[in-house]
Amino acid sequence: MNLDERLQNVAVVGAAGKMGSGIAVLVAQEMAKLKLMPENKNKIYRLNLIDVTEEALDGLRGYMKTQLIKVAEKSTVLLRTIYKDRKNLIENADIINTFVDDCYALLNFTTDINISKDAHLVFEAIFENEEIKIKVLKNLKDICLPDALFLTNTSSIPISYLDEQAVLGGRIIGYHFYNPPVIQKLVEVIEAKNTTDELKSIATELGKRLRKKLVPAKDISGFIGNGHFSRDGLYALNEVEKLKAEYGYHGALYIMNKVSQEFLVRPMGIFQLIDYVGLDVFQSLLRVMRTHLGLEALNSELINRMMDKKVAGGQNPNGSQKDGFLKYEKGRPIGVYNVDEDKYFMFDEDWKKNIDSKLYPNNEKFAPWRVLLMDPKKQEKLESHFEDLKKMNTWSSELGLNYLKATKKIAENLLVDGVATIADEINATLMNGFYWLYGPINNYV
Repeated sequence: MNLDERLQNVAVVGAAGKMGSGIAVLVAQEMAKLKLMPENKNKIYRLNLIDVTEEALDGLRGYMKTQLIKVAEKSTVLLRTIYKDRKNLIENADIINTFVDDCYALLNFTTDINISKDAHLVFEAIFENEEIKIKVLKNLKDICLPDALFLTNTSSIPISYLDEQAVLGGRIIGYHFYNPPVIQKLVEVIEAKNTTDELKSIATELGKRLRKKLVPAKDISGFIGNGHFSRDGLYALNEVEKLKAEYGYHGALYIMNKVSQEFLVRPMGIFQLIDYVGLDVFQSLLRVMRTHLGLEALNSELINRMMDKKVAGGQNPNGSQKDGFLKYEKGRPIGVYNVDEDKYFMFDEDWKKNIDSKLYPNNEKFAPWRVLLMDPKKQEKLESHFEDLKKMNTWSSELGLNYLKATKKIAENLLVDGVATIADEINATLMNGFYWLYGPINNYV
């Protein structure tokens, strides 16, 4: 069965989550385009969107409509070709609305997992809990067609382990989208020991159609992206422990967040990133990797304390950022949490000036990530930036350079451990999945 045939009936389990919803948008538009081809007009297409509550599905309905409108607005030239025989569709607005309607005609929103019984392709995008994933996959194996193929969005659980525990006989592959899937180009592809050749081929073809950059990762817990991110975050957390005696938790977190963003020229600081992902997700990631790799060092007492106090980050239903390490207002940090005092320390201009004067003793100014992103001389300016950092010869520049060295060492260890085959795979993952301007394996240090 080829990909076109499999795309006639698809299920997304966990469809209302932030990952499942994005996967649903991507698959819906591809299925609609197939349905609109003249040779397919009499075929039935169904995208079954499954989640646990009607409330979650109501949110998914609104998200799907908003995102499909955006997709159509960006694809009007293509849609005019698709609808060339529809003489009544003249204005762009008419074409956009028609395409959204055609997409919606394929969708089946439900809390009943049994609706997946006729699915040829199943995307699993539930919470990163291996016991629940295995239970759901076992259930799906019993419900679905015997030749159904499974693509799991797990970000850390070994695929061979899921395959063995759910007894899927190689009909599963890791297909790790990055958040949000509708925007992020990267998909990590992780084959189990027994993943079938058919599924490998389907996964590759699907990635091409979705216009994603596919990066292969070996089936080692955490894979490339989270294998690096988890250790990168732990490095910053360990530095916080060293700095807290002088600056308190709030000061130490502020310093390392700023160093990771401005000194390392990243789109956001490390603690903003962990907040975005969710402290609960980060904690779960560490737990899964610790279990499967047997590395007790993959743990953070600070993360555990934050979670005990229900400070978890993540996003609200409307997409706004929840408070985590940092407190947010209109998406911008306005305070930082002190776990010892169990409260947020709100940014005060005098306090910020005092710490910033130590971070930038000579009033240094660094070009931010957003400025360099589209700069044609980006690489040249990055080289200059890190050379200037070496010349600063301050405690803060040492913090930045040590962090840069640590990220490189983490990446090199991923190669040693066989998580990636070549440096380019690691660099591509961090640059495409995390929007870094440069890969961690570089010549800057």
